[in-house]
Amino acid sequence: MINEIDKRIRRAMSSVRQAFRGVLTRVSSGPAVQLAQADGLAGERLQDNELFQHYGLTSNPPPGTMAVILPVGGKTAHGIVIATEHGSYRLKSLAPGEVALYTDEGAKIVLKRGRLIETDCDVFKVNCQTWEVNASANATFNTPALTASGVFNAQGQINGSGGMAISGGSGAHVDGTLTATEDVVAGGKSGAHHTHPGDSGGVTGEPL
Repeated sequence: MINEIDKRIRRAMSSVRQAFRGVLTRVSSGPAVQLAQADGLAGERLQDNELFQHYGLTSNPPPGTMAVILPVGGKTAHGIVIATEHGSYRLKSLAPGEVALYTDEGAKIVLKRGRLIETDCDVFKVNCQTWEVNASANATFNTPALTASGVFNAQGQINGSGGMAISGGSGAHVDGTLTATEDVVAGGKSGAHHTHPGDSGGVTGEPL
């Protein structure tokens, strides 16, 4: 009796196909759940496998990505991709505990040890209504040019060592004193080396 039960269990299990590996050849990213076409390691072509991913994280794996596919009910006609991996592009040699996002083009965001976040990309674009950065020590921009398309406001002192050029608008307005260690030229006239007509004729001397 026990042997007969064992035989029935083995026959039932043999009809159930276990998870297997495949290679993704195409992904349709338009539907609510992405559909992936894959080639099984035995050479079979698998159509419309559902590519399930965690909420809040999504990706469109490129062709050639390895996948683990679980047939629902043992039927390869309805498979679910439960894991993907692409060894050619995966960031390697991460330290234990580090996390990374990456693409096949080399863009990446790495959450590194020491509470450091490192990003590599060609264009870093932020679209939002308000961007607030709270840096308790300092913020550094190592760039040859920093552009603001609108008003630039500074609540503290503005320091610089490369000079300043202003054009257009209503000019520059200073509410308070203006101190210059060298000459100030306004309208082509030197503030330190100019003269005025004298009250009794002639001209005055330069300012003291």
